[in-house]
Amino acid sequence: MQTASTGLGTVVVDGSGRTVYVFDKDTQGATKSACTGPCLATWPPVPAGSAPKADGVSGTLGSITGNAGTKQLTLNGWPLYYFSADAGPGAVAGQGVQGIWWAVSPAGSKVTTTAPATTGQGGAY
Repeated sequence: MQTASTGLGTVVVDGSGRTVYVFDKDTQGATKSACTGPCLATWPPVPAGSAPKADGVSGTLGSITGNAGTKQLTLNGWPLYYFSADAGPGAVAGQGVQGIWWAVSPAGSKVTTTAPATTGQGGAY
């Protein structure tokens, strides 16, 4: 994990520059994600490697066993996700989808700034 400057300010991205998100229906520190079934197709979990690295991220990285059966990366106890409709590095189309999906600050808190000139598409979860 690292940080990148986007239209939302500085947010956490993966090594390829892909924005990661948190889900308001998750519970911080829980051992399971609230994203199940069709949600996982739109919001795939960020996989956790054996020793995740954080460049510029001050929050604590960890992992849970995600609903897809693999290790899912967490930041400050919040499971992390990608948005399937993000077009590439630095894209933030998932920001604010359904008022429950948010990019993440380097400290591990959700960013509630509205994405400029782009809105995410996604079903209600």
